[in-house]
Amino acid sequence: GRIYLIKDMLENNRPADAKTVKHIDRCLSCLACMTTCPSGVHYMHLVDHARAYIEKTYKRPLFERVLRWTLARILPYPMRFRVALLGAKIGKPFARFMPDPRLRAMLEMAPKKIPPVSRNDDPQVFPALGEKKMRVALMTGCAQKALNTDINDATIRLLRRLGCEVVIAEGMGCCGALVHHMGKEDESHATAAKNISAWMAEDRGEGLDAIVINTSGCGTTVKDYGHMFRNDALAEDAARVSELAMDVSEVLMKLDMPEGETQGVRVAYHAACSLQHGQQIKTYPKDLLKRVGFEVVEPRDSHLCCGSAGTYNLMQPEISKQLQKRKVTTLEERNPDIIAAGNIGCMMQIGNASSVPIVHTVELLDWVTGGPMPPALIENRDPAIPILK
Repeated sequence: GRIYLIKDMLENNRPADAKTVKHIDRCLSCLACMTTCPSGVHYMHLVDHARAYIEKTYKRPLFERVLRWTLARILPYPMRFRVALLGAKIGKPFARFMPDPRLRAMLEMAPKKIPPVSRNDDPQVFPALGEKKMRVALMTGCAQKALNTDINDATIRLLRRLGCEVVIAEGMGCCGALVHHMGKEDESHATAAKNISAWMAEDRGEGLDAIVINTSGCGTTVKDYGHMFRNDALAEDAARVSELAMDVSEVLMKLDMPEGETQGVRVAYHAACSLQHGQQIKTYPKDLLKRVGFEVVEPRDSHLCCGSAGTYNLMQPEISKQLQKRKVTTLEERNPDIIAAGNIGCMMQIGNASSVPIVHTVELLDWVTGGPMPPALIENRDPAIPILK
């Protein structure tokens, strides 16, 4: 139905109307339709184009314009986001008094703890431990640097241990996904262009074997830079960046991940939509967890979204909460000791509604190959499980 609405709007060159905007706004961009479509329709590009068109032709209500402008000015900038999180944490007890459900959702999503800034995210080069097998650039993200610094730290430790020289490139920032999905094309392209320049400077210098991305929502976007800039002067560089971009699980499958003994820990794996549908990576994270000794289980209806979907849980909180409840129920049905995921948005969404500790897949892989226990597990230890004592 959305495709026909988009087709009618664009082919007739008519400004977006409230009905079309409502249905496009309610789309999760989970991209499950792309996985199931027998004709291979690239819905992601269609809905992105529609959102950019809506942004140019439709005047939203004032409150909505202010809300979207505020999110676009805060979320992609880690230090601004940290300040906003501190404010939200203070205001969280008063969330129920907020007149608008979107404002309530923003306060309710505030984490209990805001992690200290990690200096590992600063521009630098981490040498490989032992024989160097690859030289990779790590995308450190934006929201992730404010919400959970353990993920990048664990990624760096694990990659170095497996023989990677890890580069944090100067000038790298947000991938552009958050504003791109709001239809703010100029802003997203400006951010993406900075990343392309930063990574190409490294690639033309000492060279890169991969750009490693540990937030699957970012990965889907960076892998699409080639399409985004296909008619731009940066087309060749953007295509090269898309070629180099890899989810961290793809890189780890190329390296010699050591096999581990059975850990006696049941891990429920949550497949982020941007990973399983956006990038068509379905088995690598599970294979890696099994390889190091975890018992891996999946929830029923694992192809369905948890309701995070970028800013969806903030802009469409009622629908998002329904999806959140369903996802948490299906995960907890498997009686896991831990929930693992590959996307910070999913981790926050599920973690806010489940008593089971949730960590990034990389944190578990780092832990059992010599790294520290993930902080989320330290806070929620189950003494009945030997490895968690």
